[in-house]
Amino acid sequence: MTPLGEFLEWLVDLLVDAVDAGSYPAVFALMALESALIPIPSEVVMPFAGFLVARGRMDFWASVASGAMGNLVGSLAAYWLGRSWGREAVLRLPWITEGHLNSAEEFFRRRGRSAVLVGRVTPAVRTFISLPAGMAGMDPAEFSVLTAVGSVPWNAALVWAGVVLEENWTVVREFLEPLALIAVLVAAILLWRWLSCRG
Repeated sequence: MTPLGEFLEWLVDLLVDAVDAGSYPAVFALMALESALIPIPSEVVMPFAGFLVARGRMDFWASVASGAMGNLVGSLAAYWLGRSWGREAVLRLPWITEGHLNSAEEFFRRRGRSAVLVGRVTPAVRTFISLPAGMAGMDPAEFSVLTAVGSVPWNAALVWAGVVLEENWTVVREFLEPLALIAVLVAAILLWRWLSCRG
């Protein structure tokens, strides 16, 4: 195995152990960070929870609820960021690209308030849709309800995928390792951009 492969295997094991040791609070925290615009893909976290559900160490619906509640808390943080700061200030954050924000804004313009609900199950858009909702001054209670409702099917599907694929975990790991690599690369780029902005 190459050094990169060994590192990714270590990283996947670390995430599994973190979710295993932290259980529902770990799922909640990781999903809150993801929804607060930190590059932690739910496509990595929630199947791990499903794997542990299949092993009898976590409960299916408690895992889904933990992920959905984490999504709600993180999304509210991003919503208030958009509402309080506005577009130009948000774009000064080193990890927010104009392309991502433009996509989320266009999605929000085309679908209106339903974009918050539909956006929760739309890859790429789901993380950033909170910003235009906040910038548009959407009612926070309505935003919270749509976010909570929309987060449940996404998390349930990912947990169920982990349950179904538990018997083929070695195959799942091979699929998840590139996602872990992408997360590492994104985190490195964000750190570099943040340090560049400070310099």
